[in-house]
Amino acid sequence: MDIPGYLTTEQAARRLGINPQSVYNLANQAPDFPKPTKVGRASLWPVEGIDTWRAAHPARRRNPPE
Repeated sequence: MDIPGYLTTEQAARRLGINPQSVYNLANQAPDFPKPTKVGRASLWPVEGIDTWRAAHPARRRNPPE
């Protein structure tokens, strides 16, 4: 599905560097995470909302420097 300005769950996960289930977990648990738009059974995530959320929540480093 290709709707300008929206990402599928898989695309949103890749953009954030997380797995698709984590996108749903964030949507359910983080109050400032963008909510999806439903098109049929598919969840579509606003690109601008995903990018804004990422800017406010930088990715964690997996191996912090010692």
